[in-house]
Amino acid sequence: MERERLRVIGIGEYLVTSDADDVLITYSLGSCVGLTAWDPVARIGGMIHCLLPSQSGASKERTAGRFVDTGVPLLLDEMFAHGATKKDLEIKVAGAASPLDTCNGFRIGERNHAMLRKLLWKNAILIATERVGGTAPRTLLLDIETGCVRIRSGSNEEVI
Repeated sequence: MERERLRVIGIGEYLVTSDADDVLITYSLGSCVGLTAWDPVARIGGMIHCLLPSQSGASKERTAGRFVDTGVPLLLDEMFAHGATKKDLEIKVAGAASPLDTCNGFRIGERNHAMLRKLLWKNAILIATERVGGTAPRTLLLDIETGCVRIRSGSNEEVI
């Protein structure tokens, strides 16, 4: 019997789980930013795929996960509600690229990354590893059993 069960995290979605059979995955992180949170002591992990840096000016109905400033706190609050602790969290980040913005006019990836770093810094949470920027989209995976985080870009795969 195969152990792993892929749980797809779409744009604006997040998931927290302690089920060791789960592997969380999110696809096509271009200018979007993906974050994994793993607590090796509580054996809880979570992932979010954020589209934009800030919810200001956007409809607040069912969109909080789409924005770094509202979605990441929701993910972290759920992690803590399920027994994770801030001191044990391992945060890993991918995305924040500029795949379509060749003139770098909107800088959405940069703005997503800046908002994420600011939010985590204000909450005294450090990023353990990140793969951000560039022009290539990335796929992000978190294995809940081991806490292993992998990033795929094109035909390359890296464990971070």
